[in-house]
Amino acid sequence: MSESVQYVTNQQGERVGVLLNLETYHQLTNALTSDAEILTGLSLDELQALAESMLSPKAQVQLDDLLARNAENQLSADETITLERLLEQVDQLNILKTRARYTLNKLEGTSGVA
Repeated sequence: MSESVQYVTNQQGERVGVLLNLETYHQLTNALTSDAEILTGLSLDELQALAESMLSPKAQVQLDDLLARNAENQLSADETITLERLLEQVDQLNILKTRARYTLNKLEGTSGVA
């Protein structure tokens, strides 16, 4: 098998599978697994859901309220801690969403092998 990619077709001639030579397979798998930002073990649907995720409505309402009251310097010490915790959750969620989009983009880039 000298070609890096060969297609498996059904009786109608439609491509239904792909065979990769070992070198091409390793190039594709190493490109994804050597990147620490790639999220592994998730399906495309799971990655898409993660990329589009957001705070729960309850947490968003609480965050909006705390931000508005913070702008007016009306937060207690406990509320300030809660606001900081919610902002940290937003930051972490944004990082995960970005990694999910990055993973999807990388997967789309490797799907066009031939």
